Amino acid sequence: MKLAIYPGSFDPVSNGHLDIIERAALLFDQLIVAVSINSGKNPLFTLEERVQMLSEAIKPYSNVTIDSFTGLTVNYAADKQARAIVRGLRAISDFENEFQMALTNKKLQPHVETVFMMAQAEWSFLSSSVVKEVASYGGCIGGFVPAVVEKKLRDRFGF
Repeated sequence: MKLAIYPGSFDPVSNGHLDIIERAALLFDQLIVAVSINSGKNPLFTLEERVQMLSEAIKPYSNVTIDSFTGLTVNYAADKQARAIVRGLRAISDFENEFQMALTNKKLQPHVETVFMMAQAEWSFLSSSVVKEVASYGGCIGGFVPAVVEKKLRDRFGF
């Protein structure tokens, strides 16, 4: 069975993330969307809220599950016996950091591959940070995130 990990903070999950999830789910037998616990970040949503929103958003995909982890992504992937780590790229500016991380991961766990998936053009501008900023000012985010996330953001920002 070919298992892959799609890691991220998913704070919150966007339609760009879901595009990568949908496409990766077609390439691998099993995909784990792994929500990272990063003490260096100050997320808007708790780990439990992010997992819940993702669980709602991935219901159409029978071979996708949600998990959370702390520590190095590549070690988590190895622990799960994953063959690949899926990473989404929006623009060329994403590549340098992702390339460095992929080479480091390969040195740490040679049997785990990194698979880069280009964002579709319609999502290439979209990031969780942009979504949160637009939502914080009461802007329309309906086309950027699943309905469950839109509601959570509106509740969080009081709109």
